[in-house]
Amino acid sequence: MKALEVHGLHTFYGKSHILDGVELSVDEGELVTLLGRNGAGKSTTLRSIMGLTPARSGTVRVFGQDTTQSPPYRIAGLGVGFVPEGRRIFANLTVDENLKVPVDRAGPWTIPRVYELFPRLAQRKSHKGRQLSGGEQEMLAIARTLLLNPRLLLLDEPSQGLAPLVVQDVFSVIVSTRKEGTSILLIEQNVRAAVEIADRAYVLDDGRIVYQGSAAEFGQDEERVRALAGASAEKWDELDDE
Repeated sequence: MKALEVHGLHTFYGKSHILDGVELSVDEGELVTLLGRNGAGKSTTLRSIMGLTPARSGTVRVFGQDTTQSPPYRIAGLGVGFVPEGRRIFANLTVDENLKVPVDRAGPWTIPRVYELFPRLAQRKSHKGRQLSGGEQEMLAIARTLLLNPRLLLLDEPSQGLAPLVVQDVFSVIVSTRKEGTSILLIEQNVRAAVEIADRAYVLDDGRIVYQGSAAEFGQDEERVRALAGASAEKWDELDDE
């Protein structure tokens, strides 16, 4: 079964046509990355999938159920976890208190298990959210969503603003999550990092999918990666050379 199927998605903000017939899918247990420059429509794609910015036309199916017109809470109830851009954690709550916010759902992810996966968070469990570094806040945002035990995880720019070494830590967590059987759709501007861990890649340009295929094959197309990635590719290459 497909974890996610998106067909012919058209989404507007007012009169602005943001998504123009987007088609993509994620198989169960698969890690798919959606790439593209700023303003291409990547975040809008996730928001349309989650029902936060409903599509004007097209269909979204989650684990075989049509969710195109469903409200976000119903989509979440099917086992979809969403980590939005911007690390929306509770700044005045401790790490431990942040992790106690999600409603318990049956599954492998518990607070002790999350602390095993994120030893940094375990070390800072009594620190307030605002005292954490950007990387730690991103880890906390992911950890909190994992406690919902999602079957499908949507991640919007988890590496944004993070140093390359911290990006590697965050991406290793994403890989660990996928190994648990969670299906993942990852939006990412760090193209080099994303294609190294993803099974398949889609590239969105001006609201349209312009590439779909093997992430590894896309990663080997140096010219295309650099055209899309800009400075991110340079930084990742420098890290690899160290």
